[in-house]
Amino acid sequence: MMQYKEYGMTGKKVSAIGFGGMRFRKEDYTKSLEKCAEIVRRASELGINYFDTAPDYCNDKSEDIMGIAFKNLPNPFYVSTKSAIWNEKTADDVRRRVDKSLKRLGVEKITFFNMWCILNMGQYKKVMAPGGPYEGAVKAKEEGLIEHIVFSTHANGEEIETIVNEGYFEGITVGYNATNFAFRQKGIKAAHQKGLGVVTMNPLGGGIIPQNPAFYSFIKESKEDTLVQAALRFNASHKEITVVLPGMGTVEEVEENVKAGENFGEMTDEKIALMSQKLNESLDSLCTGCQYCKGCPKDIQIPKYMDAYNMYILNKKPGAIKDRLNFHWGLSKEKASECIECGKCEAICTQHLPIVERLKHIASI
Repeated sequence: MMQYKEYGMTGKKVSAIGFGGMRFRKEDYTKSLEKCAEIVRRASELGINYFDTAPDYCNDKSEDIMGIAFKNLPNPFYVSTKSAIWNEKTADDVRRRVDKSLKRLGVEKITFFNMWCILNMGQYKKVMAPGGPYEGAVKAKEEGLIEHIVFSTHANGEEIETIVNEGYFEGITVGYNATNFAFRQKGIKAAHQKGLGVVTMNPLGGGIIPQNPAFYSFIKESKEDTLVQAALRFNASHKEITVVLPGMGTVEEVEENVKAGENFGEMTDEKIALMSQKLNESLDSLCTGCQYCKGCPKDIQIPKYMDAYNMYILNKKPGAIKDRLNFHWGLSKEKASECIECGKCEAICTQHLPIVERLKHIASI
């Protein structure tokens, strides 16, 4: 059976595996939102009670899908959604966003409302400025429309610790997985020690982990587990982590993922140290495929080129980049040379990757 954990000091018990609403398949939601809603309902049947969505997910359809599912969800649930500084810059903007999300979701209040995708301390200060987004969330909470104000972030461990210690939030959503865990410990430990709920997104490293079974075999502790289940169980076994949040786009994915929320033990510091030895520091620089860098003015499909660069990081063979581009994505390395170094992609990269430098490398091989 699904295990449940206390979400910080909120008094809410949430499923160890949550439902990430970012991965509904385009071929499904363009034809039938109801078909996608059935996936959400199946997750509820199997014990998931934490459902995460956001404006703009799945061509802005994710909140609508959740709203359809919530009309007759088989079990009680909690919903998490978000407000982004690039869309909602003021308190009034956030207040309007809350109203729109409530209408789409068909709920009276949002359980966990994220100040979404804080990349660094400069952006955090904009969120917290007088008249800014956080103020709008507080107003909505005072009106009973939000229960808990939390934040999602791709900042580094020290920055996360600073934000957590300032004490404005009840929970955090952060990228954490078997690729970057050795470099993200400080952030989740600080949040846990302060009594915040900790939700981990990108637990499969944007698909990198299941696509490289030989390298990541060290995380499997049970022969019966698939590599996906092992990766989710790896996160869930941390005492600091409340919810593991994989994106799900099919009933089959739901049924596979929920098994990781059953019968897991606790990750010890000794085990973490042993696993850390198996990682190289360069792996913290793998692109996780969040795709926020889409929209290149030269129409370079940056997420696909960064995915190909991952292959180079993993095995140090330049030919792996071309193979990935040619045979997986149907792209050529020459397009990378059209980069004009405008920096737009790097400014919004959630992992602060040197995208321009990598494009140059790809073009030169």
